[in-house]
Amino acid sequence: MTISLLRRISNRALHVLARFSPGCMSVRPFLHRLRGVKIGKDVFIGDDVYLENEHPYAVEIQDGVHISLRAIILAHTRGAGKVVIEKDAFIGPCVLIATSGNRTLRIGEGAVIGAGVIIGKDVPAKAFIPSPAAIPVASAMVPMTRAETMGAFLLGLVPLDRKPKDKKSGAAVADPSAKLPSNSGERNA
Repeated sequence: MTISLLRRISNRALHVLARFSPGCMSVRPFLHRLRGVKIGKDVFIGDDVYLENEHPYAVEIQDGVHISLRAIILAHTRGAGKVVIEKDAFIGPCVLIATSGNRTLRIGEGAVIGAGVIIGKDVPAKAFIPSPAAIPVASAMVPMTRAETMGAFLLGLVPLDRKPKDKKSGAAVADPSAKLPSNSGERNA
């Protein structure tokens, strides 16, 4: 589908208005409908939601969908595809939904997608995809706010799985609570 330059310019202007205007259940859905996005009834579109800029007609949002702030929905990576968000689905904050050319990506009816999740494949109806776990990987021995350089901060990171070191020699120290394997086949008590 070829879109005229004037239509592309007006779509972008409406998109900017929709991203930052008030009216999460009135003005924003209305402006996106003017752009060509298919939007059902009772749809909530949060602040700064990015809905497919180049091919807005390739996005369908059914009744009762809730799209939280700063979510991004792309229907064109390597050509125009299609994104369908079915009835009563919940899209959490900062979720990225992206599909590629000639593919239809579906978020199933009633699905719940947690904050910060990246979706590139279909989500079944009523599926719950929680936010990715924030797992600590290191101790910051030099606080970033006090480090003179980024390098100093990075050198001060100690991976959490690293064994403690002897302060004088720098050699790894055995964990005294660890049980040593027995060669005689006996079990350690």
